[in-house]
Amino acid sequence: MKNATFRQLRVFSEVARHLSFARAADSLSLTPPAVTMQVRELEKHIGMPLFDRSGRSVALTTVGEYMLVYTRKMLSTLKDAEDAAARLQKLEVGLLTIGMVSNAKYFVPRLLAEFRRDHEGVDIKLVVGNREQLVKMLLANEVDIAIMGSPPKEMATRAEPFAAQPLVFVASVDHPLVARGPLPATALQGQPFIVRERGSGTRAAMERFLRPSAVEPRVAMEMTSNETIKQAVMAGMGLSFLSLHTMGLELDNRLIAILDVDGAPVVRAWNVVHMLSKLLSPAAEAFRYFVLENGEDYLAKHYTQHVQLANVSAGIDH
Repeated sequence: MKNATFRQLRVFSEVARHLSFARAADSLSLTPPAVTMQVRELEKHIGMPLFDRSGRSVALTTVGEYMLVYTRKMLSTLKDAEDAAARLQKLEVGLLTIGMVSNAKYFVPRLLAEFRRDHEGVDIKLVVGNREQLVKMLLANEVDIAIMGSPPKEMATRAEPFAAQPLVFVASVDHPLVARGPLPATALQGQPFIVRERGSGTRAAMERFLRPSAVEPRVAMEMTSNETIKQAVMAGMGLSFLSLHTMGLELDNRLIAILDVDGAPVVRAWNVVHMLSKLLSPAAEAFRYFVLENGEDYLAKHYTQHVQLANVSAGIDH
């Protein structure tokens, strides 16, 4: 084990995260054979296999599960050391890893493009996951900063709201409920719903909203992709509950309709989050400040007409 390299440990950690050599290779900008070679070299140093490979299926062995715990600790410590060195040098350079929930991918890359204009020395890695996955990444120090809706209350984080995020019920433009005007939540009972997977903050917000009305959404389909959900809704396959910030093009072109449900939209905050125990690098600190200063203005500029369409109230629901 003493001859193992940090490169091998990083590759092993990525394969373990994705449970896929191909997806790990894509994440690391390597070829699948290069990833396989790095893992095999690490297995030689350890003297035992780290993965069970059965066809296209990949799973951690018991040894692999133990080694992953220590690998993440080592990589986390190395990242902290790199960040501390950057702070001492007061340089905005190095790798900045940003985690974000999938709802945020519709605006965060554009914010990053603006950020990079003044911070060309920073290399940026984006990681997308649902809320549950992002919480685990923060805890494992796999991301420096996360952009998410509901911040985790189960661990010590610094969560700073920077903009409102309206969540609305949507349907196809010719759905009968669209023409009915204001709807009580009970009108949604029995309707087929196309929903995000469990662990998603959007799904949790929908279930919280419907609970007081004793409405049990009839889940017709469960999907991890907002894009696929929107296509299914537009095809008339069911209703859904989505962030307004995921539907700019569809609303502009009247391809999808917002349902006027009493008490909706549900307005949550967008938060920039990091672990309290983490010493942010100058690059991470600069990005945090940039989002807090510019995030709200950017969203207001690009989504004002959609917010007005949804008749969003002024409050923010955490």
